[in-house]
Amino acid sequence: MCGITGWVSFDRNLARERDTVEAMTATMAERGPDAGGVWIEGPAALGHRRLAVIDIGGGGQPMTTETPNGTVALVYSGEVYNFTELRSELVARGHRFRSRSDTEVVLRGYLEWGEAVAERLSGMYAFALWDVRDQRLVLIRDRLGIKPLYLWPTADGVLFGSEPKAILANSLARPALGLDGMRELFTMIADPRSAVWDEMEQVAPGTVVTVSREGIRRHRYWELTRAEHTDDLQATIGTVRGLLQDSVARQLVADVPLCTLLSGGLDSSAITALAAARLREESESVRTFTVDFAYQERTFVADEWRATLDSPFARQVADHVGARHSSVVLGPAALADPEVRAAVVAARDLPYGFGDSDASLYLLSRAVREHSTVALSGESADEIFAGYRWFHEPALRDAATFPWMAAMPKEMTRRTGLLRPELVRELDLDTYVQDKYREAVGPVESAAGDSELEARARQLSYLHLTRFLRAMLDRKDRLSMAASLEVRVPLCDHRLIEYVYNVPWTMRAYDGREKSLLRGATAELLPRSVVERKKSHYPLASDSVYLIALQKQTAQVLGDRRGHRVFELVDADAVSELARRPADGIDLPERIGLEQFLDLVMWLDRYDPVVTTA
Repeated sequence: MCGITGWVSFDRNLARERDTVEAMTATMAERGPDAGGVWIEGPAALGHRRLAVIDIGGGGQPMTTETPNGTVALVYSGEVYNFTELRSELVARGHRFRSRSDTEVVLRGYLEWGEAVAERLSGMYAFALWDVRDQRLVLIRDRLGIKPLYLWPTADGVLFGSEPKAILANSLARPALGLDGMRELFTMIADPRSAVWDEMEQVAPGTVVTVSREGIRRHRYWELTRAEHTDDLQATIGTVRGLLQDSVARQLVADVPLCTLLSGGLDSSAITALAAARLREESESVRTFTVDFAYQERTFVADEWRATLDSPFARQVADHVGARHSSVVLGPAALADPEVRAAVVAARDLPYGFGDSDASLYLLSRAVREHSTVALSGESADEIFAGYRWFHEPALRDAATFPWMAAMPKEMTRRTGLLRPELVRELDLDTYVQDKYREAVGPVESAAGDSELEARARQLSYLHLTRFLRAMLDRKDRLSMAASLEVRVPLCDHRLIEYVYNVPWTMRAYDGREKSLLRGATAELLPRSVVERKKSHYPLASDSVYLIALQKQTAQVLGDRRGHRVFELVDADAVSELARRPADGIDLPERIGLEQFLDLVMWLDRYDPVVTTA
């Protein structure tokens, strides 16, 4: 796992810009603490930071190869899980390899198949190739968007990077945020091409971008498509089981210590059990980690989002599969630490305001990194297997909007509670959400004979896989990589997603519960208590000490920095009222408002962006 960046400028020789390229590369030191390098030739510059996972000694980058007509250079981030098969095919076609790395397989695959190499790769990846032969940059991102990739068009080329901070280290990129960026920031939509920053964009998942003197061309090499499902229920469950087993087995390949992130829910427990079974064949055991909050067993109160604590179930799974289990216990002081908040804002490049849920994931990743370099996660099961309650409750499922927006309080999905009233009116988020919803459901294929329920279920699947999942994957990537931890997501195997996407709703919910197919495919591997456990969302700190710390930090800004730029966006009186109110009188949306306020302060201090509010 790594960080990549680069610059193509057809009107200049970038050899004179080495210092700038090195500065862009240095912004991603946490993504790649093991090595770094820069390659420059004429109008092209590539930068790379490496987290060594496979072929520690032989996978250095930027990686180049010479052809009779010129050099091809590659910077690559991610893992290709079918690289062994591709390597064998390329050897049979006459290619000779200098390393054992999947990086070289991608490079030689490009020499053999050109841009079409993307269609042969299975994994999580984002990479860039400069092809001297035709003076062309090729950018490719994986099908689901597991690995991030951003670009910034310039007058004579493009800047790109794994994260916005790499692009913003170049003086050509002006950090700016306008109304459209704020609309994306303050909602929960995750447009696949939006980078929030003005003039910057994401390379859309499943897309090849080519940059030449003629301009920028985009080509989709993968998207969700409708296909007839002919398997019966038992065959469907068996296919899901087989795809899961194969995906987990492929993602256990590494030359560094590896573990799983275990919450005790069905998703992470299934991944852990499959990993344990595979490792047991090699006389090894799986290592597992779970996050817990200090005092939570004493202060926990069940609600509609979290009916049970994670830790007891995680321990049951660990005991059941013979794992070496550790619990990372976080206290309110660590979660509220301004240095942790600063690290989170720097990792995400934006003030998302997810507060302690982001802080806990970052701190968990940092603790896990002390023992393992790679972790497997159960991320995406809810989106693939219909795990959220809004898939199943008619009033939420059938709402003419993004279903998660129908299910959550409006104050949480349109995070404008503390913004200045005139800015809220200018943003007009209700109209924005309606427009984005119509745009998002537009590509969903329907077929004659589908019931209303079947057609709506397909729409919901598409919305989650192309919008909601993108936000979850970005969060996981950015916060784990900030701790130099590679997190793999076996459930995001594109073969599994293509298959389940086309399973009829009657099969996907055959037992009347969420995640029926996943439960059916893995139940025999798990304790009965976990199989029957109700969906529980990612934990939040429930200790009032955390909230009081937020109020104190907010009061400090109000007292010492009353002239701060944040008050161009935020209503100072509304913030002040929350800072003074008794902690037990502040609800969750208001707490999120305080977290976002503090994030905004740190973000403005760090990036000093131009902010346009009209």
